[in-house]
Amino acid sequence: MKPSTAGAPKERFDAAGRRVLLVCVAGGFTTLLDQSVLNTSIPALRESLHAQPAHLQWIVAGYSLAFGLALVPGGRLGDVRGRKWFFVTGLALFTAVSLLSATATEPWVLVAARLLQGAGAGLVNSQMIGTIQDVFGGQLRARALGMYAVTGGLAFALGPPVGGAVLAAVGPEQGWRLTFLLNVPFGLATVVLAARHLPRPRRSARAADLDVVGLLLVAALTLTLMLPFVQPPGWTGWLAFAAGAGLLLAALARWQRRYARAGRQPLIHPALTRSRPYALGTAVAMAQFGSSIAAGLVLTMFLQDGLGLSPMGAALVALPSAVSMGVASALAWRVVQRFGRRTVTAGMTGSALVMLAGGLVVRWGPAGALPWLLAVLQLLGGAAVGVMGATNQAYVLRHAPAEAAGVSGAILQMAQRIAAAVSVSALSGVYLRATGGGGGHRAAYAYASVVCAAVAGLAVLASVYAGRASADREGEPGAAVGRTRRPEATTKA
Repeated sequence: MKPSTAGAPKERFDAAGRRVLLVCVAGGFTTLLDQSVLNTSIPALRESLHAQPAHLQWIVAGYSLAFGLALVPGGRLGDVRGRKWFFVTGLALFTAVSLLSATATEPWVLVAARLLQGAGAGLVNSQMIGTIQDVFGGQLRARALGMYAVTGGLAFALGPPVGGAVLAAVGPEQGWRLTFLLNVPFGLATVVLAARHLPRPRRSARAADLDVVGLLLVAALTLTLMLPFVQPPGWTGWLAFAAGAGLLLAALARWQRRYARAGRQPLIHPALTRSRPYALGTAVAMAQFGSSIAAGLVLTMFLQDGLGLSPMGAALVALPSAVSMGVASALAWRVVQRFGRRTVTAGMTGSALVMLAGGLVVRWGPAGALPWLLAVLQLLGGAAVGVMGATNQAYVLRHAPAEAAGVSGAILQMAQRIAAAVSVSALSGVYLRATGGGGGHRAAYAYASVVCAAVAGLAVLASVYAGRASADREGEPGAAVGRTRRPEATTKA
């Protein structure tokens, strides 16, 4: 897509659009803040519940696993039955189970509650991107997705300081319980707003065409891809999971072709499987999300284990990244107006360079200045990701047909979750092995940062090819399926 002129008129949200965006932002903030706050409470709940390492692994990772499993089924249900009441149901489940989490007296109860919370959060988030696609088009859609990214940045930024403050105020025994109760007022308020302001469901003509077999195959494939990283198996287990994932992927592809030949609409719309821009843009999102999440985890480990900072001190070093990401996401649409699709490539390049610079600074910089230097790099890295994250998402989703808006967004989110699970498991292993190898924390961080930068570099290459594929597709009659559903969607982002 060619960039539009800098003087293009600014579109504005109308009153109904602002209310819908408020609901989506509030839902995202509520579900993302939960996981961010919990990370600071793990030591406290471990002591309180006498939880074993396996329990802690499932308390932390089970949420992401259930979240990923719920995305595609939730997106499909929203596409064919309407999104409003699935949003309300998912958020109500998430809020109710937060109360169960806060009152848990056994580790297994908290594990079960986290799985249910993840399922509710996945159902909510699968409706949010579909709703944004339904309601907004063109420049407004890019800005709405930017605001959604701002929400994520603020939630991740506020989570650790809020969790630390709560634990300090009321003590660890009651503090970890109170962190779960923080979800309740946010959740209840958002449920009321959603019931009042989200668009009424518009039942699809294919309302009964859920493709249940396709849903089951996607759920099994997601479970097979993510479970090994939640509960790592031995080498035999890894091979078994890899073989199972291959068989499930082949079965899903065959079933989708058969379903389409029967004249029915398969779960994964043919327009998505044929779209190189969608596939390449999703690959960019996976590499960016995975490398960023893994880099953040390794940074936290280094700040606490390598430099001896407190959890609050580590959170303050990482805070500039989240804040700059939120600000840059909100303003990214202005950059896109001038530079178009190249914004994604430039932002991803900046992110890769910041990761590489972080490794070099830690390896060779003065120890006393490292927290300050890393905070500056976090500021720059967050801005780079903020500029390209929502922008890439908008470019990817514009190639999705209207009847697959929810599934297309859910697949994108699910791919990012899988990438995060793989990257966190792999990079934490890289860091810990390098630390144990005698090189020390600084060398381990430098090594892990170079790996993250290499993954981000692959995203840069994918972004270049995605831009070329998108430009080629723009020239094909009827190719830009994501822009044909409504007139305003043709407005340049």
